[in-house]
Amino acid sequence: MYQSNISRIGTIGLIALSWVTALLGCSDTSISFSDQGSLSHSSGEGSFRFGAATAAVQIEDGLYHSDWHHWSKPQSEGGKGQGHDFVGEAVMGYTNAINDISLLTELGLDAYRFSVDWSRIEPLRDSINEDGMDHYSSFIDQLLTKNITPMVTVHHFSSPIWVDNFLNGTCTDTDVPTDENLCGWGHPTGSVAIIEEIAEFAAQLARKFGDRVDDWCTLNEPINYLIASYGAGQFPPGKQYLISDFDRLMTVYRNYLMAHVAIYNAIKANDTIDADGDGVAASVGLSLNSIEWVPVFENAASDRPKDIRARDRIWYLYHHFYPDSLLEGSFDSDLDMVPDEMHPEWTGKLDWLGIQYYSKNGVTASPAMLPGVDATLCVGELDMGACLPPEDETHWIPTMGYEYHEEGLFNVLMDIGTRYENLPLVLTESGLAANEGARRAEHIVRTLEQTELAMQEGIDIRGYYHWSLMDNFEWSEGYLPRFGLYEVDLQTYERTATQGATVYREITNTRSLTIQTRTNYGGTGPMTPDIE
Repeated sequence: MYQSNISRIGTIGLIALSWVTALLGCSDTSISFSDQGSLSHSSGEGSFRFGAATAAVQIEDGLYHSDWHHWSKPQSEGGKGQGHDFVGEAVMGYTNAINDISLLTELGLDAYRFSVDWSRIEPLRDSINEDGMDHYSSFIDQLLTKNITPMVTVHHFSSPIWVDNFLNGTCTDTDVPTDENLCGWGHPTGSVAIIEEIAEFAAQLARKFGDRVDDWCTLNEPINYLIASYGAGQFPPGKQYLISDFDRLMTVYRNYLMAHVAIYNAIKANDTIDADGDGVAASVGLSLNSIEWVPVFENAASDRPKDIRARDRIWYLYHHFYPDSLLEGSFDSDLDMVPDEMHPEWTGKLDWLGIQYYSKNGVTASPAMLPGVDATLCVGELDMGACLPPEDETHWIPTMGYEYHEEGLFNVLMDIGTRYENLPLVLTESGLAANEGARRAEHIVRTLEQTELAMQEGIDIRGYYHWSLMDNFEWSEGYLPRFGLYEVDLQTYERTATQGATVYREITNTRSLTIQTRTNYGGTGPMTPDIE
């Protein structure tokens, strides 16, 4: 079993943070980054790619068969009316896909991570939309003509409505799934069919695009996604197993792991062409939502053993639970940090690991509302004593309800990179919601500084994909949070470069953080105040 580094980080935390802060205060040296290399082959160690990321539902128009379309659609129009906004036509990213490649080239990027929406390709079960497949194929061709490496995400928070049709009520275990409703990831027979269907979808993508795509992400942030969709009911299909049926939630976790393995195997079997010549036909990984979790009691930093243990178990759930399962071929069904099931068919089904970092959040053991981990989290507006006031108000992100904390990324990278020392890492997402462009630029520079510090310590990190290329639909929060390098006018859909885009272009142009750039935007101090 992989040994946890959480305690080690806690023991040397103050020393490490002092060292990091002191080093980052010295902006009189430039930082250089190597050229892009293999995502998973040993030849790629020491390489670095600059990229940006999006997800289909968040930017694309025309996704009328997506669960998010029906979930966010007003009740007066036949939807559930959930979330802050109706996704509608998003930011017209499907219609403008080819034109938006110019944004990537303006930034001088090496790579672009995007998802192929399952509901567009298979709007009805076993009915394939060839026009949709051809669209993405042409899009990939155009990326390659601009020397931009595509990374395809298979499942990024959205499914066809027929996977779990919440408009038709909730299935019981004795209900027989149909083509119109497979009853979701927690159903005893429907989940088996869903795994088969998503593997077939992945196989189709691999066959269609494998001659040009080598980099694949199976699942996006599985823990966050499943808690939101099947735990707390914030995402479609709106099920709330977190409190009412913990064993069912663990079944969902297990089934989604099985889906990763099925997607992994399908891609490996159907993408057999080494498109970039690195010796690997398909590099297949997944991304984690990585958070700097800290122990808290009554809204203050805590050193109580029970709060530290609560933090450790949440840290494990978010950062170690899925990678441990896939590298060891095991499953921890009660989240006590000791696996109690062996699944040898899962072993080694992970070529690289994506890290997605946004925030520092608190955890308390009093009260302990979440079964399995015996903890309560500070998430958004939910505060039961777990929320910790920000050390610096300028780091608070009001539209998301959390604190951006630079050193937390270093801590996460050190922990995960040390625990899985033979597994290449890549930042598949990191971004900051802001209306003020200088804050976006500060986030980029500071994220790259922390990343380079971890690389100096021997952590194998092979790139950074900024979230997001353009402003988009931020799930339950709707269109209020603005993460884009390019601002989008939601009336005209015009894309306008922010200061974040300008600074990112300067970085990619020289493949470095210059002394001036670090002086202007780097460090760990106060950030530029945001615009209301």
